[in-house]
Amino acid sequence: MEKKVLYLEDIRAGDEAPPVVVANITRTHIVKYAGASGDFNPIHHDELYAIRGGNDRVFAMGMMTAGFLSHMITDWVGDGKLRKYRVRFARQVWPGDTITCKGKITRKYTEGGKNSMEAEVFAENQRGEKVITGSIVAEVLNKPAA
Repeated sequence: MEKKVLYLEDIRAGDEAPPVVVANITRTHIVKYAGASGDFNPIHHDELYAIRGGNDRVFAMGMMTAGFLSHMITDWVGDGKLRKYRVRFARQVWPGDTITCKGKITRKYTEGGKNSMEAEVFAENQRGEKVITGSIVAEVLNKPAA
């Protein structure tokens, strides 16, 4: 599949990113992420530990969901184009949740000879609750001369 390139001339404030959906987060997803990231905090894989800590059950690492959001962002803006990425963890992601990652351009501009776009990004669960909110700045190219 050929990736679409964002050009400054073609984007507008309000344009939205193609969403990325990760359906039915499982405990296996969480444990696999622990192995890949090295985050072995037992609150994410030990049910009794999580419950004794005041949670209903184990839950996913915030950085795992930020990774899903990063996937959507790099699919949207392209590899090597992201210049800033900020996130705020708003809610826990539980086993069984489905996460949808979305983004919307808020501004485009040229500064110092470089074209950039700013966007709001977020991930929400199947109930429409935002689990992560954030913002990005990405470099965009000028459209090649015809």
